[in-house]
Amino acid sequence: MTPRIRVLIVDDHPMVAQGISAILETYDDIDVVGTLCNGREAIEQIEAIDPDVMLLDLNMPQMNGLTASEIILEKRPDTRILILSMHESPEYITTALNHGAMGYLLKDVPTEEIKLAIDAVMQGKRYLCAGAASAIKPETDGAREALTSREQTILLELAQGKSNKDVALALDISVRTVETHRKNIKRKLGISSTAGLTRYAMEHGVLQGTGI
Repeated sequence: MTPRIRVLIVDDHPMVAQGISAILETYDDIDVVGTLCNGREAIEQIEAIDPDVMLLDLNMPQMNGLTASEIILEKRPDTRILILSMHESPEYITTALNHGAMGYLLKDVPTEEIKLAIDAVMQGKRYLCAGAASAIKPETDGAREALTSREQTILLELAQGKSNKDVALALDISVRTVETHRKNIKRKLGISSTAGLTRYAMEHGVLQGTGI
């Protein structure tokens, strides 16, 4: 028997969360394992709840969905995050994907499409609803991928000459997570050396206010 897909819904509007939950529970292969109100709660409970897929709102009190996405994926890299938002601007969508989300759905999509998105990300595929896909279509191929806020924090630490182990201790994450962030930062910036990262940080003001 195929295990049911464990879905966690994180949205600060209880009626939205409960409505989505009620409809998803009608599918035989889905088990809604919780509804939470903000990103901080999601981070605190992610390991205990252990969802396969998280439906995550962007704008929430205490901690927004973007920050929560990064920290959740550090704790549970296998979690598939689907952003469910009213915002359809390219900046919101591309930033969410850069923060590790596997999909983006606008809140006015039919509930059946949420199920399609869940199935897609469970197969390792990215899913964008039609509105989100058309919003980011004009992107230029040569555009440099932006660093996330977490990657900027880690770049600052690395640029000060700290080792992966030192950064891991400072940010309370694993050395492996630091190594993954480091690779992603180098890939996004097109930089191959630590000296190059330090030079980039100095040229772009990342080290301002650190005394370096």
